[in-house]
Amino acid sequence: MQNSSSTAVPQAQLTLFRSVCIIVGVIVGSGIFRSPSSIAGNVSDWWGLSPVVWVMAAWVLGGLLSLLGALCYAELATTYPHEGGDYVYLNRAFGPPWGFLFSWARLAIIQGGSIGAIAYVFGDYADHLYQLGEHSATIYAVSATLVLTIINILGVREGTLTQNILTITKVAGLSAIVVVAFVVKPAAGAAPGVSEGMGGGFGLAMIFALWTYGGWNEIAYVAAEVKNPRRNILRSLVLGLCGVMVIYVLVNAAFLYSLGLEGVRASAVVASDVFQTRFGTLGARLIDALVVISALGALNGFLFTSPRVYYAMGSEHRLFAPLGRWSRRFGTPVAALVLQCVIVLALIIAFGTSKGFENMVEFTAAVFWFFLFVSGISLFVLRYKDRETERPYPVPGYPLVPILFCLSSAYMLNASAAYAPIETFLAVVVLLLGLPLYWLARWQEHPKRNAS
Repeated sequence: MQNSSSTAVPQAQLTLFRSVCIIVGVIVGSGIFRSPSSIAGNVSDWWGLSPVVWVMAAWVLGGLLSLLGALCYAELATTYPHEGGDYVYLNRAFGPPWGFLFSWARLAIIQGGSIGAIAYVFGDYADHLYQLGEHSATIYAVSATLVLTIINILGVREGTLTQNILTITKVAGLSAIVVVAFVVKPAAGAAPGVSEGMGGGFGLAMIFALWTYGGWNEIAYVAAEVKNPRRNILRSLVLGLCGVMVIYVLVNAAFLYSLGLEGVRASAVVASDVFQTRFGTLGARLIDALVVISALGALNGFLFTSPRVYYAMGSEHRLFAPLGRWSRRFGTPVAALVLQCVIVLALIIAFGTSKGFENMVEFTAAVFWFFLFVSGISLFVLRYKDRETERPYPVPGYPLVPILFCLSSAYMLNASAAYAPIETFLAVVVLLLGLPLYWLARWQEHPKRNAS
């Protein structure tokens, strides 16, 4: 076996099936089990249409808007099939400071918080199944992050095999929810609660819907590892997103059919309540186990894709050179995986409260949508700057499709900042800390400038 070396490079090992599993596994995480009640609580009978129609419209529209983004990323990822995703596009379109800031934001804010939030969901539901003591949920969250990081360090095959198993299992579990809701009769005396809508409006409903679709762009970060990228990147994005949209629509139809609109509004654990009405406490515990598996799948997906961005940053900046080393022994960016694990664990411990999940989502949202908006703008810039570059898959409907994508991202940015102004301010402060780091990195790369 060869020793580890910094000369190793990413290898194309991801088939179409593995790529689709990464997308589905990352998207279908904890959101589908938390967002339905929030969406149902923010719709009304507008324009004479039933609130149920608006609930389903939010899920369909969320999928379609995400598909617009996927079409834009298909052009970017097939034109520049390099490790790093948005880092590559922003670096090329706007210059090194933008690529560096994106990598810093993803490391310190976006992915650290997102991975930590999913780890919290896993910890909370695992705690419902079996308590480990006073800090049971935190112990579960920390343990899952450590174990899955080690698995992904050991190799791409091990990481994607784990992802395939978790994805297939949770899709099968979600399918079971649909079958149970429509086929199995409710147990005698089982009845959902009743609640009034929160009345936040369709815009707020869309915030929850689009958050639940989040993660579709993760395949761009492993583009260099996809076999036949010109064909499979586009196919995996479209197949993955369309599959998720079908799953979400069917599952929410099952929730509404089983519990009714008021029952969905009143429930914070809709899937558990569906099984509770059919099978009692045992059914609820079974669905808790499904949520645990689902959260693990999303957690593993993010842990697999995220370090590829840090690898791209490390390969170009001496200050972060260890992150740019690809292990020959394991075929993975070991240093980047370890650093990411340390940051996530620090956030899990720092936000170790009952509202840790909500706080982390609020902390990451505005910065996430800002960079998604800027990446959409980069498509126009790169069309102009790299006019001679071949585009294996130009986005259809140009320029309307990318314009709609940018507008939807700008809307989500504004809504996220308005919804959580304090958390957004803290995230912006952390983001701006990346500027002195960039200047330090540039100084190390050009020491003679400092001497003069």
